[in-house]
Amino acid sequence: MAGLRAAVVPVTPFQQNCAILFDETSKRGAVVDPGGDVGRILEAVDKLGVTPEQILLTHGHIDHAGGAAALQEALRARPGAGEVPVVGPDERDRFLLEGLEEQGRAYGLDGARNVTPDRWLAEGEEVEVGGHAFSVLHCPGHTPGHVVFVNAAAKFAVVGDVLFRGSVGRTDFPYGDTEALLRSIRDKLFPLGDAVAFICGHGPGSTIGAERLGNPFVGQGAR
Repeated sequence: MAGLRAAVVPVTPFQQNCAILFDETSKRGAVVDPGGDVGRILEAVDKLGVTPEQILLTHGHIDHAGGAAALQEALRARPGAGEVPVVGPDERDRFLLEGLEEQGRAYGLDGARNVTPDRWLAEGEEVEVGGHAFSVLHCPGHTPGHVVFVNAAAKFAVVGDVLFRGSVGRTDFPYGDTEALLRSIRDKLFPLGDAVAFICGHGPGSTIGAERLGNPFVGQGAR
């Protein structure tokens, strides 16, 4: 990925893919979707020798954002650390981030804390990770404010719970929207190109081409 590297740390009982993105030379990077198990994330960061400069969130569900406040606090406490802002998602997920503690009680997960991002994101904006630019796509359906991060140069994306290998994100929430989710995939992710590889929120990653061809929900054979 032309100097851009990614490592995945499965966290929480939901085995959510927390991603550590970084530049292989400078070791500057970001943590994406720290849903919990903050100690495990910090161990991975230290083993990789990465300096996280920000925390990116794709959406406001507890398994993706429940550890963001605690991770930010831990990283800021390190010698020489900067602000380590929490960035994203789209502000339409504010109600979820303000209800993380309530989500934790509902799912029996301890330690989740509400969080307010230092910066909300919108379609068309960019974030920089270790000198690598990621474009922001608003891909609602799973949640109203879900965003996806795309590095065109490396043909790489972090898609959260929008698209999976052989599946798509859940929409059976009161705020879910199946048609919006399918439009997000077909109109925003598929046009990225078949060569784009992605990390998803759970399970193994895939490529846009593989899902365009064989995904039973949105692929060529989908009804």
